[in-house]
Amino acid sequence: MIDVLVVDDDFRVAEINARYVGKVPGFRVAARAHSAAQALAAVERGGVDLVLLDHYLPDRTGLELVHLMRQHGHGTDVIMITAASDVTTVQQAMRLGALHYLVKPFTFNALRGRLDSYAALRRTVDRVGGRGVTGQEQVDRIFGALRTAPAPSAPGLPSGHTEPTSDLICGVLHGAEQPLSAHEVASRTGLSRSTAQRYLRHLEQAGRLRLSLRYGDTGRPEHRYAWVTP
Repeated sequence: MIDVLVVDDDFRVAEINARYVGKVPGFRVAARAHSAAQALAAVERGGVDLVLLDHYLPDRTGLELVHLMRQHGHGTDVIMITAASDVTTVQQAMRLGALHYLVKPFTFNALRGRLDSYAALRRTVDRVGGRGVTGQEQVDRIFGALRTAPAPSAPGLPSGHTEPTSDLICGVLHGAEQPLSAHEVASRTGLSRSTAQRYLRHLEQAGRLRLSLRYGDTGRPEHRYAWVTP
């Protein structure tokens, strides 16, 4: 079994990611962490093969954590799972040795593809490593093991939308005592405001949310969304 540490500052997102990991054969969740300090402590305790790592953590960034892990001599493998999609962060992740970079929101199939390719990489390294000597063909096999095919969008949702993100937003609104704005939904889910707005518009058009307007003293009215009880 491949033991996975799931790191995300949002408890709900961490739980969703952990459930996804538990559905992939050959993988199990060794621990969850919600800060860089908790994650580093879990790695130092041992028993972690792979870290699924968010970039936005309360005490330091995910990439700062990876750098700290390397300074402490931990070569634990890392797959970044984050909303950070700027080129600089992606490049830094590559330079620090992240094996994959999965941008939120994503589907279960997208994560499973990365985990399956990671398992294939470990199997390939084990086979090649047993020979003691590698040539170009063996090196190509190792690097080729990480290739994944793009995952399709979840059925029944607009292009670019995923079921986990839709469920996450629905859960927040279902438990809210009053209508929420896109900014408030983004804050509670860890998503960007633009992503929250796209999902809220779709859910409102699908009849799952009720839209109301709140007018202030100046400017445009604020759109607020409430859960519609079936």
